Amino acid sequence: MTTAKHPTLGTVSVAAIRQYLRAADHLGIATAPLLQQAGLDPQNFQSDEGRIDGSRFQNFIRLLCNASDNPILGLETGDFVQPGSYSVLGYITMSCSTLGEAIQRIAPYEKLVGDMGLTQVLVSGDELNLIWQCGYPDPVVRPQLIDNVISSWIHYARWLADDRDTAPMAVHLERRSPGAEYTHAYAERWRCPVEFNAADNRIIAHKDLLDIPLRQPDPGLRRTLEAHAQTQMAGMEDQAALMTRVREAIRQQLVQGVSRQDIVAENLRMTRRTLQRKLSLEGTSYQALLDDVRQSIAEDYLANTTLPIPDIALRLGFSETTSFHRQFKARVGVTPGDYRQKGQP
Repeated sequence: MTTAKHPTLGTVSVAAIRQYLRAADHLGIATAPLLQQAGLDPQNFQSDEGRIDGSRFQNFIRLLCNASDNPILGLETGDFVQPGSYSVLGYITMSCSTLGEAIQRIAPYEKLVGDMGLTQVLVSGDELNLIWQCGYPDPVVRPQLIDNVISSWIHYARWLADDRDTAPMAVHLERRSPGAEYTHAYAERWRCPVEFNAADNRIIAHKDLLDIPLRQPDPGLRRTLEAHAQTQMAGMEDQAALMTRVREAIRQQLVQGVSRQDIVAENLRMTRRTLQRKLSLEGTSYQALLDDVRQSIAEDYLANTTLPIPDIALRLGFSETTSFHRQFKARVGVTPGDYRQKGQP
């Protein structure tokens, strides 16, 4: 039996989730319980520079998909994109002189929006290909996220160019068709042929699109915003390194049967309040990281040792075995005993 793997999904800008919240509000879906179930605190959404844990963001999108029961939810959320949806990148593109200049800013700064995927821009002959590789594995979330990104790009490009008639030559999507009754919605929005089950996700357009002038060019502002963006990206790398150190410090503590935030902060040479503030900027908390590390260790113990479950609970700092059972089942969907018996669900 092997240990369960939990791929890191990085972080996502608070600005990105607001697009989904606006769409949900339009559809009459109550998001507060979904955010709570996904482990997201709305208080962390107050700062535009805040970050959300990618795995929790993915969980929220899955819950939103289930609540809407809409196979083209991602496509429709693209209608709610705003410049702020792309964090600082959105304002950088607004200040560009041409659509081509704006497109060239996507790849260098897309991490500011989130670690959801990677963009590649290719120009060959008379064709422009804007390709996006999705980094999220959830089978429910992935197709909706792909739809959202492509739809948002097209919608936002039309807004930047102040031309609602701007359209690609074609769009390719790796996702399966949502069904004949829904495919017309893609063509109606994008006004071009759409190919499903494609090799990748790409917008194909004539390269003349690159020369379309934008509505608010401001080269001086763009340079200032790009300098700010570079500073933000450097800070994000520092915060990511901090989260790695915090997780490792928690892991070392749990091996000794304790889990105290003040000791972790002291080991990292900062006060408890400073640690709490820095983690909040990343859209997470000490408790959230503690829960993640506990879960990882618990699954490892259950899969690879014969330790009694009460002993595992005690090692992980739970005062009662019932509390361990309750939290484990809430995160995985099965009890520790069933997990050990059947392996990873």
